[in-house]
Amino acid sequence: MSNKFKILCLILIIAIVLTAVINLNTGFISLQIQDFFQDSTNSQIAEIRVNRVLVMFLAGISIPTSGFLMQEYFQNPLAGPDILGITSVASLSVAFYIFFSHDILIPEFLQNSFLSLAAIGGSLLLMLVLLSMSNKFQDKSYLIIFGFLVSAFAGAIVSLLQLYAENQSLKNYILWSFGANNMVSRNQVYVLTVLVIIGLFICFKSIKPLIGNSLGSSYAQSLGVNLHQLKLLIIVASSLLSASVTAFLGPILFIGIIVPHFCRLIYNPAKLWQQWILNMFLGVFIMLFFSIIAEKTQIPLNVISSVFGIPVILLMLLKQNKA
Repeated sequence: MSNKFKILCLILIIAIVLTAVINLNTGFISLQIQDFFQDSTNSQIAEIRVNRVLVMFLAGISIPTSGFLMQEYFQNPLAGPDILGITSVASLSVAFYIFFSHDILIPEFLQNSFLSLAAIGGSLLLMLVLLSMSNKFQDKSYLIIFGFLVSAFAGAIVSLLQLYAENQSLKNYILWSFGANNMVSRNQVYVLTVLVIIGLFICFKSIKPLIGNSLGSSYAQSLGVNLHQLKLLIIVASSLLSASVTAFLGPILFIGIIVPHFCRLIYNPAKLWQQWILNMFLGVFIMLFFSIIAEKTQIPLNVISSVFGIPVILLMLLKQNKA
């Protein structure tokens, strides 16, 4: 590893530690150190803040990794779980679950699992459709247009469901769509951790074939890369990572696009192993930073990510147009 990469990692680790500490001390009530380790009047508030930091850590790892995998596979810097419609379809699946599951008796400890399964199932279905369409489109940029159409269609169905939903179901969906990171329980953190670990393991198996794929499909096959297997790995890993976070935190938009973009700006984009590590470190820092802003301003997390992400993507488009 180069000295530049080590320095970047060290800076990001220090930034992550600082933002995590600030997160633990951000809220309406000031906490003492013993509140995090002993039973006290504020120990429940301390647990909520710890859960908030943990879920931001997991989201910061998952969403940029999903975007990184898709951008490298499609060779398109605008590819991502939200642009290609994965986040929208995951949101639609969650909407169906929230609006129609109130008539079904589901044990409380299984409700979170079904919520994540709904989001992951919807995103997997869309990824299968996207990859089948990629074989028909010679220009993969058409997939971006297809993703926008899917997002618009999913949004229209969600709006229709909201129109006829009961008041409590509608309230639950709106609260979920705001990205309320303070509402995530410890059991949900455990479920999300398991899903993220599985997704990261699949990503680990995908990096080496992706390096060969970046040199061209013919050259990749000559190196022994199984392109069909690589496609399946990308489907499962990207969908699992993005949809699991969407299930518990709501749609966190544009992070999967801008974080890989920043990482390519600060370090050699050809070194995929290092790029993946930088994506995770930078993603965790950005999510923790956004969490601080959300707590200070009481603005929903997905609104903050959109306000930050839209200008960055616009600048990316202008830069590509000039090139």
